[in-house]
Amino acid sequence: MPQKNKRNNNKKSPFAKSLMGMYWMYALIILALIALFQFSDSSATKNLDWTEFEKAATNGYISKITVFPESGEAQGYITKQGAKQLNIDTKSRLGSEQVKVKANIPSPDKIQDKIDDWNSSLEKEGKPAISVEYEKGSNLMKILWYFGPIVVIVFFMYYLSRRMSSGGGGAGGIFNVGKSKALVFDKNNGTNVTFKDVAGLAEAKVEIEEIVDFLKNPERYTELGAKIPRGALLVGPPGTGKTLLAKAVAGEANVPFLSMSGSDFVEMFVGVGAARVRDLFKQAKEKAPCIVFIDEIDAVGRARGKNPNMGSNDERENTLNQMLTEMDGFQSNNGVICLAATNRADMLDKALLRPGRFDRQIYVDLPELTDRVDIFKVHLRNIKVDQDLDLEQLARQTQGFSGADIANVCNEAALIAARNNKKIVSWNDFMSAIDRIVGGLEKKSRIITDEEKFSIATHEAGHATITWMIKYGNPLVKVTIVPRGRALGAAWYAPEERQIIPTQALLDTMCGLLAGRAAEELFTGQIGTGASDDLEKCTKIAKSLVLVYGMSDKLPNINYTDSTGQDMGFTKPYSENTAELIDSEVKRIINEQYERAKEILRKYAAQHNQIRDLLIEKEVIYHDDVEKILGKRQWKSRTDEIIEINKKEEELRIEREKEENDPGTPPPFSKTSQEIENKNNDRNIDNEEPKSK
Repeated sequence: MPQKNKRNNNKKSPFAKSLMGMYWMYALIILALIALFQFSDSSATKNLDWTEFEKAATNGYISKITVFPESGEAQGYITKQGAKQLNIDTKSRLGSEQVKVKANIPSPDKIQDKIDDWNSSLEKEGKPAISVEYEKGSNLMKILWYFGPIVVIVFFMYYLSRRMSSGGGGAGGIFNVGKSKALVFDKNNGTNVTFKDVAGLAEAKVEIEEIVDFLKNPERYTELGAKIPRGALLVGPPGTGKTLLAKAVAGEANVPFLSMSGSDFVEMFVGVGAARVRDLFKQAKEKAPCIVFIDEIDAVGRARGKNPNMGSNDERENTLNQMLTEMDGFQSNNGVICLAATNRADMLDKALLRPGRFDRQIYVDLPELTDRVDIFKVHLRNIKVDQDLDLEQLARQTQGFSGADIANVCNEAALIAARNNKKIVSWNDFMSAIDRIVGGLEKKSRIITDEEKFSIATHEAGHATITWMIKYGNPLVKVTIVPRGRALGAAWYAPEERQIIPTQALLDTMCGLLAGRAAEELFTGQIGTGASDDLEKCTKIAKSLVLVYGMSDKLPNINYTDSTGQDMGFTKPYSENTAELIDSEVKRIINEQYERAKEILRKYAAQHNQIRDLLIEKEVIYHDDVEKILGKRQWKSRTDEIIEINKKEEELRIEREKEENDPGTPPPFSKTSQEIENKNNDRNIDNEEPKSK
């Protein structure tokens, strides 16, 4: 395997090959121009017969003669006086004043005797003698002079045509524009990614592994009459591992794998998209059984009839029509499985999603707690971490993170540890990485006045106090007033993972969001602009309560949204009177939670002020610091219950080890983790705020 990677790394890219070809082309053109200027005859030349040539030589008009015995020619260099006598223009096309005359030699063997006679007569008259030179190869120079430019032009045109037909160095030429740009992976050229590299996604992996197993062992399914699935659509938020699953399929399957992006079908030329779809499936049929993967299929698979071109020809619709025909049309595509990925499944055309084209829709959701632990294990393989690092607690701190986010956390933690010259990556490095990703870069250099610092500490202490005292408040991790990103302060929580959120949980969330503004009003006497983000989130939750979940008393059991995405949204699905009622209900819910927050803060004003003063002193406080001031929370979160169960299971494990080491000791009475969890679930907890201590 390392040899194969080494061999692949030594291969030059098409772009590099194209550059080398261009450089060779430029070098040949420059050499041809140099040769033309070097060997070209830049002087004015006149052809004479032998009698005229001999007369000019005897009169002293020729200063030098060059003899070409092979061609039987003689060239004479005329003096200025001779040029006037012979009426020869001394200005050539290149501006040279050197003039030559040519003549055919009647007898090349006796030319030297003739020149000697001319020199003897010139000596008698007191004129300078004629110098003589003999040269060979004049025919080759003539050929280069006459046919050299033609050869260069023909070669240049041939090179341009080859580049256009071969795709112009990988960019797609005019003669190759209808060919698909699919990347082909097979046994010799795989992705080196397997299902072991895909952590979590257990349900999605089962569906995908079944397709791969079908290709490896088709007899196992065909004996029962089962047919191979035509396609599978991976749907989910960005960064959850859809493309990674496809890479794992390419690495696991022993069949050709053709990968292409949805945007590769769309070009400025009409009909190119459909031509590329035909060429893609043509290659797939030739390599069958094989898998075709189209990433971001929403680029060409949008619902037809909703384009913004208002009736004009849409290239995307033509591409989609051809794709529908190729996937399940008049001709069958036996042995070709189509995989696709998108995070906008609501925008896809219904004909594309029907069985026979995409038989399965596999939803790849954000990872849960156990999945995040597995993802951390995958990304921490090559990172030197502390042996005492609690991956489960780290997974709780990254609730709502995708697989790509977790990979970024691991990389940022390693960078932070290296920046601080550490040998291993510790817990604090991971916390700093999470803070960096969620909140942004820490800005300790930002200048903040004492008044602003007091207001920020009051605001964040309000969040910490309210969330600690309400039932569905998220477990607090730390509170800081150090500016980070665009925020001047922040309170970090470990949110619980709930599949169904009750009404009171949404109201408690709103109360916690409004706590900062309420604390400013109560303890500083004025409000600032620092609560804009909290107000935005609170307003969205209130609108969802009324418009989406039907939890309003005056508008119960009504949902005014369209989850299918088919509604264009040009008109509101309710009347003007209902709109006024919605506005009044949203205001009522927000005002009720705001007053509730102020009431709780009045009750725990002393504790709030202690947290505020501690924040001003330390700038960052943690869960234990808040617990010393407010005491233990009356309502335990699901996370706290899991922690207690894990602790008791650890105690039971230690007791069992002791029993194995000392078999004579009777086993102590102990409860199982299931009994402990059932007891916690059976606990009846009312919804009132805890009494003041």
